[in-house]
Amino acid sequence: VMANVSVITLFVLSGLNETVNHRSIIFFLSLLCYCTILVVNVSLIVIIILDNSLHEPMYILLCAFFMNGLYGTTGFYPKFLWDLLSPVHVISYSGCLVQALVMYSFACSDLSILALMAYDRYLAICRPLEYHSVMSKHRVTKLAFFSWLMPFCIIATNIYLTSRVKLCSSYIDRLFCVNWSIVQLACFPEETTINGIVANITIITYVLHGLFIVWSYLYLIKTCTSSLENRAKFMQTCVPHLTSLLTFLFTVLFDVMTLRLASKDFPQMLINFIAIEFLIIPPIMNPLIYGFKLTKIRNKIVGVVSFKMNVK
Repeated sequence: VMANVSVITLFVLSGLNETVNHRSIIFFLSLLCYCTILVVNVSLIVIIILDNSLHEPMYILLCAFFMNGLYGTTGFYPKFLWDLLSPVHVISYSGCLVQALVMYSFACSDLSILALMAYDRYLAICRPLEYHSVMSKHRVTKLAFFSWLMPFCIIATNIYLTSRVKLCSSYIDRLFCVNWSIVQLACFPEETTINGIVANITIITYVLHGLFIVWSYLYLIKTCTSSLENRAKFMQTCVPHLTSLLTFLFTVLFDVMTLRLASKDFPQMLINFIAIEFLIIPPIMNPLIYGFKLTKIRNKIVGVVSFKMNVK
């Protein structure tokens, strides 16, 4: 076995091999998708930053949410688009670890920010008198930063452990680098026990995030149905959160299932689509859901559009 252990400097991403015939269509659709993500997320970030009336906890968290969407998708699309145009699909060892770090920390930060949003809505609707003292702008900004930094550090620990594993193959049968796919290339599976333990702790941590979010919304629904005013407040601000949470959880759970269960029975194209679903649906859906559902942002967008029409 030792003869087989060589220092791997490049990985081959073989997930793209199936797409040879449809390369140009996929390139066009992916480019369109990435441009849409950039436009909708950047415009909402700019609207929130420039408008003082939107400098409230909920919108600060939304701003962090959209920034995280840009961070995650930038870890995937430019490299993917480049691969679609080039005959060989390789990524350097360090590039692969960085991509895995970005992908995972993006997904975990999304859950952290959604958990903060759920707590924010709980305070706003169930304990309105304490809301402003607990959720000050300064504190929310710090919490938003922390909800990105903590997942980043947790995932960095996972990636560091992966970097210490000796690998015996350089073939990853996916479209992008995934920590677990790299760990599975280990020469000595017994070396990866600690990786498995830390990975499972990470998964449990973020499943708990998900459960906390679901619990807080169930609690809100129970509390909200008592008064009409609260019901209106809930429909307006919580339904978007619930929608984005459910799309996110659905896409990620699906991916984790195909990754952890031996996914040999699934066609490669389906696995590919499932794998990048969380990089297509939430980053486009979230800004649209919030942009149209939250009155203040919607009014801003309508205002800007009608102003431009009048100028013309």
